[in-house]
Amino acid sequence: MVNTGNRNEHAFTGLEAAIVLIAFVTVAAVFAYVVIGAGFFTTQKSQEVIHTGIGQASSALMLAGSVYGVGTPGSTIDMVNFSISVASGGTPIDIEKVVITYSDKTHLEKLAPVPGYFSSSTTPGTWAITERQNERGISDNVLDKGELFSISAHPTTGIGKDTEFSIEVAPAGGATMQILRTAPSAIYAVNQFY
Repeated sequence: MVNTGNRNEHAFTGLEAAIVLIAFVTVAAVFAYVVIGAGFFTTQKSQEVIHTGIGQASSALMLAGSVYGVGTPGSTIDMVNFSISVASGGTPIDIEKVVITYSDKTHLEKLAPVPGYFSSSTTPGTWAITERQNERGISDNVLDKGELFSISAHPTTGIGKDTEFSIEVAPAGGATMQILRTAPSAIYAVNQFY
């Protein structure tokens, strides 16, 4: 005689198996949707980063030639002069949207452009385009390929001997060009920076 006692055994029916299978498939589908959505989001962000990088690289400035300062002999350098051009393969840069900043160990200032951006002279706290060199003879404030603009930056404080300083030229949406130099030990009327 078989004694079943108080054992309560339930059989795993086909209906229960179907419900469990449907639950697994539903969870897997939701998980797959989330993973694919995250993949698309990541791909889109990667594309944005690449396009931003290309845009900044294509609107890069480069220093063309020497950097020199004009000052009072035995005193301070008042103006820093340099020339800029568009980097190889770059796109034109609107100089009216450029921000020029001067800094040293004790001083930081954003220089203001002179009215019209083009002038043979500057006042303290300003910068100007002092010369445009181009093949087409156009006198606009857009720096195109093959053009060279000479810039004069005039900080409000003079640059003393042996002073390390930085001038940053930041075009709108492009990479910042930084000029790091040190004033010479003896200040002359015209000083070459190295």
